[in-house]
Formats: sequence, structure tokens, C-alpha cells
Amino acid sequence: MLPPSRHLPSLVQLRSLSSTPLRDHHLLLRFAALAKVVSDRPPPPPPPPRPRSPHPYDYNRLMSEHAASGGAGAGAYRALHLLDEMRRLLRRRPDAACFTTAAAALSSASKPGAALAVLETMAADGVAPDTAACTVLVGVYACRLRWFDAAYEVVRWMSANGVAPDVVTYSTLISGLCSAGRVAEALGVLDLMLEEGCHPNAHTYTPIMHAYCVSGRINEANELLETMIAAGFAPSTATYNVLVEALCKVGAFKEVDVLLEESSAKGWTPDTITYSSYMDGLCKAGQVDKSFALVDKMLSNGLCPNEITLNVLLDGFCRRSTAWAAKCLLECSAELGWHANVVNYNTVMRRLCNERRWLAVVKLFTDMFKKGIAPNSWTFSIVVHSLCKLGKLRKALCLLGSEDFVADIVTYNTLIRHLSFLGKADEAYLLLHEMIEKGIAPNDITYSLVIDCFCREEEFLAALGCFYQSLEDGLSQCAVSSIVQGLIAGGKLRELQTLIGWILGQGFIIDVCMFQEVITAFCKKGYCRGIEMYKVCHILERMLNLK
Repeated sequence: MLPPSRHLPSLVQLRSLSSTPLRDHHLLLRFAALAKVVSDRPPPPPPPPRPRSPHPYDYNRLMSEHAASGGAGAGAYRALHLLDEMRRLLRRRPDAACFTTAAAALSSASKPGAALAVLETMAADGVAPDTAACTVLVGVYACRLRWFDAAYEVVRWMSANGVAPDVVTYSTLISGLCSAGRVAEALGVLDLMLEEGCHPNAHTYTPIMHAYCVSGRINEANELLETMIAAGFAPSTATYNVLVEALCKVGAFKEVDVLLEESSAKGWTPDTITYSSYMDGLCKAGQVDKSFALVDKMLSNGLCPNEITLNVLLDGFCRRSTAWAAKCLLECSAELGWHANVVNYNTVMRRLCNERRWLAVVKLFTDMFKKGIAPNSWTFSIVVHSLCKLGKLRKALCLLGSEDFVADIVTYNTLIRHLSFLGKADEAYLLLHEMIEKGIAPNDITYSLVIDCFCREEEFLAALGCFYQSLEDGLSQCAVSSIVQGLIAGGKLRELQTLIGWILGQGFIIDVCMFQEVITAFCKKGYCRGIEMYKVCHILERMLNLK
């Protein structure tokens, strides 16, 4: 059970409870008590910097420990450092397991290029790939890069060269296909592995179930679960967690209760992720009291709430009461004995944004720095948005230039959007180039914002230049919509006709709705009544040729 509220510092009651409705005091006190319990739990000891011996087995074991313990890619790069240490300093050739561990860690850290480089080094060193190494390569191609032709080629090479694909290989390929929405193709791979005599397991079926759930096909997910059980493939806790999350999203909490009640009979045990997912769904549905009540059930089942559970409840409290009370909690975290982290701060700052308390966001950001909590890209995106809403765009741009700033696509899009509102097209375009130089790829929204801004400023040549630049990443219907609507609004129908001809000439396909807008614009300008009627007919012909 949680410690009683009387042990909480009176400072919390004075600063937080005074701004919180009386009915929510007990939730605030319970959260504060739980925060202390989670913070008092000692962290796991870090892995040692060096293995006990220079043997590849000991190095591989230590690399695995670092890969599992490091966050945000740090563990993966530590594993890579140990691999390089073996090769360069000790002049010992790592075995296939060492290369595989490093490549898998980098792939898990979303560093597919570095993972491929490790596997290429493995081949250059003359180390023959085994099934595990090839499976990691399949994962890089299918799950990270989505180069499915390359992934299939690896599987074919394995079969032809005596390195038989196993259940992990096929399950990895199925996972990549499902994440890309290619469920039918994934089912084809499942049939293939059965033909090859490779028996699937829970890890094989779980990605398929997740794909069904993401697309709202919960009935099919339930049918797949029953098929697994009937075929003797026992679903894992991870499989059930996927179903619990999907049921929570549609508000089917009674079905979740039934799943939890029948868990023992069906041979699976709910874990912290199960309960955290359930709590998150309850909080989003406004059932915060029930979400907090699940904490006692977790504890009675021998499960310890973790940082994710704590953040779910913090978000739930913000939804139930106000983000202001949660802000006061964060500011009192030291007195509470709560080691608040960047995710907690981001959660409350996001809720403060929803309440339009922009200045409170900036103050909480300052409190983070005073406590030595390192912000991440999400933090900066929230703060930049708040500064822009406060009319302090220049301060937001100055923040972008600071050494500690970690920007991402959301941060840049936020700044470009506000520059666009102010009609500063040239500055928005400079930001677009800056993000490209920093290796941050623009998306559809980025290009659309810049094109819209140029069109509003009647800088149509610059807008067209930005549109052509966007084509380097393929045709974006958002960018097409922006340039077409901008040219129509500016009365540049001659340029619009030329642009559409060029786009179609390059083999791109334009959305039918976009053609309707273009034809309507030509007709409003009187083209249907004059000698230039052929221009409208030409566009219609091009449209019909697409079918």
C-alpha cells in the first residue's frame, strides 16, 4: 500500500492543494505518495566499463548489458565502442555474436545506417554471417528502412546458402510488413514459414494483431487470438497488452476487466505495461478515480508502478483537475522526495499549453534548468510554441540557436508556422534551409507552410521554387494543394496550367479533387465561355487519361 498522506510535506498542501478543488485533494496526495515510492526505488547498477577478460564471449555479454541499459542510443554506441576496442586495441577478431549484438543495438536505437556499417565490417573481416546476423539485417531493411525487396533478398540468400531462416527471421519480416500496413503480405509470409516447416510463436502473431488493432479491426484481432489458442500457440503477455491498449482506445473497459479476470485461467500474467495501458485509457476517458484505484491492485499482485505508470497518472490528474496543480507538484518535487524527469515536465507543460497558460510553461521550463533536468526535443517544441503564442518569436529563435537546444521537425514547423502568420516568408525559407543543413528532413507540413507564405506575399516564383524542391522527396499532395490554391488565389492561371502539365509529364498523379479546384477556377475566370475553352478540355482529358 502507499504511505499515508500525513507524511507528506505541508508545503505541498499549502502550495498545491490551495489551487485544487477539494474533491481532488485525495488524488493529489495519492500521486505525491506514489511519486516518492517510485523515486525511492534504487536504480539498477550500471554495467562495468570493461569485461573481465578479452574473450569475445565476455565482450559480447558486456555489450548486451550496455545496449539494454543505455537510453537514447547511448547504450548502442557504448556497445559499438566495445566492438571497436576489440578490433583496434586488442587486435582480436570479434565473432559473429559480437557484430550481431552491436548491429542489433544500433538498429533498436533507430540508427540503421550505423547498423549496416557494422554488418559490412563483419563481412570485410571475413566473419561468416549466421542466422542471427542475417535476421538483424532483415530487421534493418524491413523494420527501419522499409526496403522490403532487400529484406526478401536476404531471406532468399539465407535459404540458398545453408543459413536457414528461423522463427525470429520470419517474425521480424512480418513485424516490418505490419508496421508498414502491409498485413495481407505479412499473412503471406506466415503461410510461407508454415510451408517451410517453421512453426510460428507469439512473437510472430503479435505484430499482426497490433496491425489489426491500429486499423480498428478489433474483431479480427480477437479472432486471431482464438486461432492462436486453438492452434496451440500460447499468446504472450505482450500479445494481450496489444489487445488491452486497443480495447481502451475504443472505451471497451468491461472487456478489459474480463481479460484481466480470466488471465490466470488462460495462462498469462498481466504486467506493469498492462496496467499502465489500462490506466492511460481510463484517464483519457475521464475515469481518473478508477485509474488510481488500479495502483492498489497492481501492488497486491506484486507489481511495482514505474516511471511510465507515474506519468500516466500525472497526465490523468491534469485532465481531472488542472495542470496548474500538477505544475505546483513539480515545483515541490524536491521536498516530496520525487525525482521528476523530463517526461513528467513535458506532460504538464503540454497540458498547460492546452489551458493556454503560456507563461506558466516558460516558468516551468526555467524550473527544469534550475534542477539540472536536461530537456529534449519535445520540451523545446512545447516551449517554442509557448514563446510564439506570447508574441516572443525572437526569443524562440534565439533559443533555437543555443548550444543545448535539441530541435526536431515539430520545432521547426512551429517556428515556420508563426513566421508565416507574420508574413516573414524569407525568414521561413531560411529556416527550411537551416533544418536541411542540420540533417532534419522537412515533411509535407514544412513545405506547405513555406509555399503558403510565399503565395500570400505574392512571391510566386519563390513558391514554385520551393514546390520543385519538395519533389526531391516525391510528390506531396499537401504541397500540390498549397501551390495550386496559392496560384488560384493570385490569379496565376497560366502558370498553374504550365505547372500541372509539367507534373503530369513527370509521371506524377494529382488527386482528383485538385483537378476539380483547377477546373472550377478556370470556369470562374470565363474560360468556359471564351475561345480558351480548350484549356479546360485539355485538363479534363489529362484527368481521364489517369484512369
